[in-house]
Amino acid sequence: MTRSIESRFLAIVAITVFILVVPLFALFLALSSDRAAKELQDHVEILLATNSQALAKPMWDFDREGVEQITATIISANAVSKVQVRDLSGGINVSMPPLPIWPKSGVQSKSREIFYDGIDGRKQVGTITIYYGRFDALASIHDAEAILIGIFIVAVLGVVLAAIFGNRLMIIQPLMKLTAAIEATRQLGSRHHVDWHSNDEIGRMAQSFNAMQIKLEQEERELKIAHRRATDIYNLTPAMLFSLDEQDRITGVSDYWLLATGYERSEVLGKRFGDLVHEDARVAYLKRKRQKNLKDAVVESTTKFVCADGNLMDVLIAEASKEGKASESGLSLSVMTDVTALKQSEARNHRQAITDHLTGLMNRQGFESALDAEIRETDAMGGELACIFIDLDRFKWINDNLGHQAGDTVLRMLVDLMRPLLPAGAIAARLGGDEFAILLRSAKVEHDALDISHRLCALYDNPMPVHGATVRLSASVGVALYPRHAGNAAELLQKSDMAMYSKKRDGKNGALLYHPMMQDHTRQRAAIERDIESALEEDWFEAYFQPIVDLEGGRVAGYEALLRLEHPTKGTLAPSDIIKIAEETGAIIRVGNRVLEKALANLVELSEATGDKDAYIAINFSPLQFEHTLPIRLAALTSRYGIAPHRLVVEITEATLLHDNPQIRTILDEFHRFGCRIALDDFGTGYSSLSYLNRFPVDIVKIDQSFIRSLSAEEPELRHKSRMLVEGITAISHKMECSVVAEGVETEEQRDILRQFGVDRGQGYLFARPQPIRQLMKTLEKSHQPGSSVA
Repeated sequence: MTRSIESRFLAIVAITVFILVVPLFALFLALSSDRAAKELQDHVEILLATNSQALAKPMWDFDREGVEQITATIISANAVSKVQVRDLSGGINVSMPPLPIWPKSGVQSKSREIFYDGIDGRKQVGTITIYYGRFDALASIHDAEAILIGIFIVAVLGVVLAAIFGNRLMIIQPLMKLTAAIEATRQLGSRHHVDWHSNDEIGRMAQSFNAMQIKLEQEERELKIAHRRATDIYNLTPAMLFSLDEQDRITGVSDYWLLATGYERSEVLGKRFGDLVHEDARVAYLKRKRQKNLKDAVVESTTKFVCADGNLMDVLIAEASKEGKASESGLSLSVMTDVTALKQSEARNHRQAITDHLTGLMNRQGFESALDAEIRETDAMGGELACIFIDLDRFKWINDNLGHQAGDTVLRMLVDLMRPLLPAGAIAARLGGDEFAILLRSAKVEHDALDISHRLCALYDNPMPVHGATVRLSASVGVALYPRHAGNAAELLQKSDMAMYSKKRDGKNGALLYHPMMQDHTRQRAAIERDIESALEEDWFEAYFQPIVDLEGGRVAGYEALLRLEHPTKGTLAPSDIIKIAEETGAIIRVGNRVLEKALANLVELSEATGDKDAYIAINFSPLQFEHTLPIRLAALTSRYGIAPHRLVVEITEATLLHDNPQIRTILDEFHRFGCRIALDDFGTGYSSLSYLNRFPVDIVKIDQSFIRSLSAEEPELRHKSRMLVEGITAISHKMECSVVAEGVETEEQRDILRQFGVDRGQGYLFARPQPIRQLMKTLEKSHQPGSSVA
C-alpha cells in the first residue's frame, strides 16, 4: 500500500516536471539559440562588408600579397571555416586555409561582390565568399547561461526531493501507522488505535479512525450482550428449536431440543438433519425440503424423527428461512413439535374413516385410496390389475321384510364366507349398501379374477338362515382390468360397475368381464352434459335453500344454498351427477357463478321478507372454481347486493385441501381477510386430517351425515363408535375455535344427542328440506317470527 501511494506521488511529480519545467527549459534554449544565430549572421555580414571594401584596392592593383593578408585576417575571426577571394579575370584566386576543418554541424556560406571606386566610377573587381559552421544550439550556450541552467536544475531537484521527503514524513508515515493498526485489528481481533497527532487532514483522519474503533468496540460489546441474550432465550424457550444451514447441517439446537431428543449437543452439531430422520421417511422429507418455496414465510412438514434412544417421534417441523445474498449465508430457524399423540389419534380416526364399521372391510373412501395405490404399483411393476365389483341381488327384500338388523347380519356372514376365498394381497371393501369391490393382481389376472367371481357367486347357491328365516341371495359381479379396459382408478371402478350392471340386466346371478360395448352410461352422461349446457343457456339452474338451525335455541342461524336443475320436461334433477359431470367438463365454473349470484339474490330477498339481517348463506365451491379472480368476484357481488362479508360462508370439501395447492391456500386467506367464513364440509370422511384445522383458516366444521345417521343405529357397537367420533370431532373443533354443524339430522333423538355433545347447529330433514326461495319464505311466515325454528 505504501509503495503504491509513493509511486503514484513520484509519478505525479515527474509528470508535473515534464509538463511545467521541460517546456520552460526548451523555451529558454529556443530563445538563446535565436539570439546566438542572429549574432552569427550579423558577425558574418560585418566581416563581408568591411573586408570587401578593404580588398577593393589590392584587387584592383592585383596585389596578391595584400589580398592574402586580408584573407588571413578574416580566417582568424570566430566561426569562420574558410574564405575564398577571386577577381573577375581569374588572376587572383585566394582560398584559406588550404585544408579547412569543417564543423560537425555542417557548413553554410555567404558571398559578396567587391567594387572599386576609381576615376572612371564604381567597378566590380571580384567576389568574396565566407564559409562558416551551421548554428549549434548547445554549442552556442555561453558560460553564464550554462551556470544559470545548472542552478535551475539544482533548484528543481531540490523541490522534488523536498516534496518526496515531505510526502514520506507527512503522508506515508501516518498511513503506515494506520495500516499497521488495521492489520493488527484484523489479525489479533482487537481494536488498535493510530498514534498520530496533527492539525491537518491526516490528523483528522487518524482521529476519526480512533473514534470509529471506539464506536466499533462499543457495538461489539453490545452485540456480544445481545448474542448472549438471544442464546439464553433460544435455550430457555420451552420448544424444540434448531437451526440449519443451506446444506441441511445442524448449526444450533436449544436445550429443550436436547432434553426432548436425548442427544448431546456435540453429537448433532454439524450433522445433517436428514440423517436423524427415519430411513422410511427420509426420502419424502428431503423431497419436501427441495420443493419448498422460499417465498413462503413458514414451511411446515411432518416426518419421523429418531431419538437418541432409538425411539421414533412423529414431529411437525415449521421452518422459517431467509435466502443468503452474495456474500451471506442463509438463515434458518425451525420449531419441532412432538405430534406423536396427534398422529396416533389421526391414524385411529383415519382407520375409522376408511373402515366399514359393519363388516370390518374398507369403506369406499379407503377402497379408492387403495385403488390409487394399486394402480401406481401396477404401473411400476407391469402386468394388469383386476377390479371385481359385487352387488347383491334381492338384498333390499331382506331389509324391507326382515329388517335392517337382519340385513346387517347377512352382510357380516357373507364377508366371513368371502374372506377365505381371497388370495394373499387381494383387497376387499364394502362400497356402500350391498356393494362390494375386490382388487386383485396376479400373473394370470383375468383367469384368477373370473375364477374368484364364480366362486363368490357359488357362495349363494345354498339358502342362509337369518333370524329364524331362510333367505336366498345371488350376486351380480362385474370385472374390469387395468390398463386393458381403463386408464385410471375412476374409470376402472366405473368399467367394473358397468360390467356388473350389464350382468344384472342380463338376469343377475353371475360374473361378466367388461366389454367396450357396455356404453349405456356414456349416453346418459352425454344427456346430462346437454342438460347442463341448456340450463346455462335457458337459466334453469336454481339455488334451493335449506335452513341451518341453532340446536340450543331452535332459531335459524343460516342457510345452505344447494344447486338444482329445474328441467322443463324432466323436472328437478338430482345435483350429484350434474356436479360430477360439470366438474369433469369444466362447466362447473359457469354453473357455480350462476348459482352464486342466485344464492346472494335469494338471501337479499329472504332477508327483506323476514327482517333477519344476520342469517348467513353457506355456498359450496368446487375445487375447480378456485381461480385467482374468485375473491375479487366475490367481493364485487357482495358489494353489489349489499351483503356483509361475514354473512357469506364458503363451503369446501377436504378434497379441495388434499393436494395442498398454494393457490387454493392463498384464495382461502383472501376470503378470511375479506371477512368471509370458511366451512369444511363432509368432515370425517374421505381423506380427513385434523391438521387441516391448523393449517387452513377454517371457521366451521360440518360433520358428515353418515356419522349423524349412525348415532341412532340399531347396532350397539356402530352406535357407540359413531357417538364417540362425533363427540371427539366436536371437542377438537371447539378447541380449534371452530363452530360445528351436523348434517343430515333427521330425528329428534339425533338432535338431542348432538345438543348433548355441544354441537352448535344442525341441518337436515328434521328441520326442513331444501326448497325454492318462495316456498321457504312461506314456511318461515308460518313460524310467525323472523329467525325462529322451522322444524
